[in-house]
Parts: sequence; structure tokens; C-alpha cells
Amino acid sequence: MRKISLFIATSLDGYIAKPNDDLSFLKLVEKEGEDYGYNEFTDSIDTLIIGRKTYDYVLQEIGPSFYDNGQRDVYVITRTQRPNVGRTTFYTGKITDLAEQLKSKNGKNIYCDGGAEVINELLKNELIDEFIISVVPVLLGNGTRLFKDGRPEQILEFVKAKTFETGLTQLHYKRKK
Repeated sequence: MRKISLFIATSLDGYIAKPNDDLSFLKLVEKEGEDYGYNEFTDSIDTLIIGRKTYDYVLQEIGPSFYDNGQRDVYVITRTQRPNVGRTTFYTGKITDLAEQLKSKNGKNIYCDGGAEVINELLKNELIDEFIISVVPVLLGNGTRLFKDGRPEQILEFVKAKTFETGLTQLHYKRKK
């Protein structure tokens, strides 16, 4: 069965964005030629689940080719119906139904790219199988929390930890079955 993987960066105090969805803190660890394993990770996936706000932010900052590159299916979780664009589907149903449907299909793994609402809905239903969390050496003190309250306890199994010259530490866990 396919697994859903979270590959995300957070501040040391657990925020994935500053107030107003500001991701500028990620620039602290930008280094030419260093992708922190992102390309290797995306080679292992063929499907992406992403919240609409995160999708819109990336479209504006990087452009549509970042997601809709013709090599994977993209499901944007939204409350507003929109027509599909290429392999991008704007999904208005229950995210748990989508996750279970995608996991049961054949294919590579599924990447959950945020945002916090999508991540936490999947966590509440114990649907995230793998966590690759890059910790940026900064305390933001405020913003959008990666993990929200009100979800069941989940025991994780350590896979590996990796450190980088920039001070970023990448933690890799999988959910114990």
C-alpha cells in the first residue's frame, strides 16, 4: 500500500510560517546546490496533496510548473469548486476519503505539502505514514503551528537524522503500525 509522507520545514519552536503566512525564515538556510534531499524525495512520489492557501502561495512565488510538471497528480484541497487544470484537481470532498482512495491505488507514494489544516486533518485520522521534518535554527515565537492540539497520540519509529552546514537538522520518522 502507498504511504502518505510529510516533507516540511519548521522553526525550532514548531511554526511552519510566521504570521500572515510569511515563509521568509526559510531563507535562513538557503544554500546554492543544497536541496536537503527534496529532489530525491520527490522521485519517490507521484501524487501530491496540498491545501489551497499553500498552493496559491507557491503559484505566486514560484509559478505553476512547480506542481503541475506533468509528472504527478496534484490534489488541491479547497472549499470552492474550480475546474481541473492539467493533472491538478481541485478537491472539495472529505480529505480522509481522498487519502484512503489514493492509498489504495497502485503507484508511488503520496506527498502532503501542507498547509497546517490539511496536515492536522490527516493526523487526526492517522493517515500520515512518514514524517520528514527539517528544523530551521530559529525561534519564531508566533505563527502557524505545524502540530495542532486535538489529535490522537501516535507513536513514531526513528529512521534517521541528518545535519547540514546551514544548521538545519532533518528528522525522519515513520508511524508505528
